Amino acid sequence: MALVGANGHGRWHRRVIGPLHDASRLRLAALVDTRPIEPEPAAPVPAGTRVFTDHRAMLAEVAPDVVVICTPPHTHLAIARDAVTAGADLLLEKPPVLSSAEHEELADLLADTDRVAQVGFQALGSAALTALTDAVAAGKLGTVTGIATVAAWQRPDAYYARAPWAGRRVLDGRPVLDGALANPLAHAVMQCLAVAETVAGEPVEPVTIEVERYRVRPIEVEDTAVLRVRPRHGPPIVAAVTLAGEEFVAGEVIVTGDTGRAVLEYPTDRLLLPGDDSPREIPGRRNLLENLLEHRADPGVPLIAPLARTAAFTAVLTALRAAPEPTLLDGDLVDAVGSGPQRVLRIRGVNAVLRRAAGAGALPSEWGLHWAVGPWQVAPADRGGSRETTE
Repeated sequence: MALVGANGHGRWHRRVIGPLHDASRLRLAALVDTRPIEPEPAAPVPAGTRVFTDHRAMLAEVAPDVVVICTPPHTHLAIARDAVTAGADLLLEKPPVLSSAEHEELADLLADTDRVAQVGFQALGSAALTALTDAVAAGKLGTVTGIATVAAWQRPDAYYARAPWAGRRVLDGRPVLDGALANPLAHAVMQCLAVAETVAGEPVEPVTIEVERYRVRPIEVEDTAVLRVRPRHGPPIVAAVTLAGEEFVAGEVIVTGDTGRAVLEYPTDRLLLPGDDSPREIPGRRNLLENLLEHRADPGVPLIAPLARTAAFTAVLTALRAAPEPTLLDGDLVDAVGSGPQRVLRIRGVNAVLRRAAGAGALPSEWGLHWAVGPWQVAPADRGGSRETTE
């Protein structure tokens, strides 16, 4: 196997690959990065591993069976196209691609070449998520009436200086979409879509997507958003997230039914089900790379996060790609903590706003929040969009 994008988050992948290499489950044949390979004490580069600065040269000389792609999102499709054409299966970091058109192109290529792609939504391998969806399927919440997520993180100024594409919508004419929904809090959205898939008993097909997007810095994408997806079958899905939170909320998936309510804190695998006195941790996450290896050895073993399962997520990205620039929030609404590269900006009262949006299944403009701007709305089948305004 080969890892394309061996620095940055790629070092996490090296820590996963290392024990599998040592156990002879796979052989790490190549690392690819445009910069010198950074040391990773927890996963030294195995002897004999070749290092390249160009993935095309690596594919020609090494011909790997599996390629892990951990590069900036706007580069995924081109590298994936080359790797699949060269005969490799993929572990493709999230977001896999940046539009439904790109998703369809990659899906068609995989079908034509008889290759597979696992997408790096590692939280989908969580035993806690399985316990939640099992409870939903068993009717322990009754009829599900709402699915929502709340996450309130903080990102300092240094976060937006980490790479030339950070906080960008477009770079060198290519979509990047490095916003809260597409990148750091993508897992929150995908967890909700996984629950919705269980409720509907089929893949989620968005009928309308509405989103209100805000920012507190001179960036091109949102750091705060409320998203609502109305699927063809099942209840609406609301994602209320920020990177400018007052208090930290790791990320909760809230499923409401007519007889009960469940809350999954997906980063920690803590789950509260109806009848529980308090949340309990449900340990166990199936490793996506190991699952991919198992699937290659026995196609009867299903992939946890196949590309097809992420179609609704890329429909959301398609809507974000067409949406207008996020609304800037400033003045008395925003305060600053710290200084220099570690300065953090916070939106006053944002945690309460996100909680209300998730609890009511409503967008902030719908209850007349004074700084809210009417949502961008798109019907994915129409591939169009419109801005609704609120006086």
